[in-house]
Amino acid sequence: MSGTSAALKPPADAVKPVRHPDAPAPGELLGAHYEQCFGCGDEQPHGLHLQARAGEGVTISAEFTVQSAHQGAPGLAHGGVLASALDETLGSLNWLLRTIAVTGRLETDFVRPVPVGTTLHLAAEVTAVAGRKIYSTATGRIGGPDGPVAVRADALFIEVKVDHFVENGRQEEIQAAMNDPDQVRRARAFEVNP
Repeated sequence: MSGTSAALKPPADAVKPVRHPDAPAPGELLGAHYEQCFGCGDEQPHGLHLQARAGEGVTISAEFTVQSAHQGAPGLAHGGVLASALDETLGSLNWLLRTIAVTGRLETDFVRPVPVGTTLHLAAEVTAVAGRKIYSTATGRIGGPDGPVAVRADALFIEVKVDHFVENGRQEEIQAAMNDPDQVRRARAFEVNP
């Protein structure tokens, strides 16, 4: 990524990320971490409905198709929506580490326009871990997984406890997620973003 700030460069003592033994298997679809999530939730009519799939090591691939509701300039995806797609994909990486983490910093490069109707093919990986800090990178391509790069980002996620969400979220949604009998869905509801 061009111009990545010093805050997104892992320190010298950072370690290589290790996939958690209970992480989803490579190729497994992760599904929504929370049904109301703008990035991946099925219950958001104008959301991204991003579908992430576990890759090898600590990598994720994902796709989303730009809809009319996602445009900024006529016929083109809004930059904030593209940044959200990158953030959602990067945040999904934390499920492979089985770590609850939130976005601390996200730097995005917009390389080429993404027209409405285009499917954006995203690939992300964790590059390093230093204490509670998780460093990662992602690209979004058009025309297929090997197509030209349209957007890319570097990110820093910070590991948090579930209390971060309990203390700061709306009580009704927090309680609904905590009461979900599906342990995996309950755990995933608190995996990304403040």
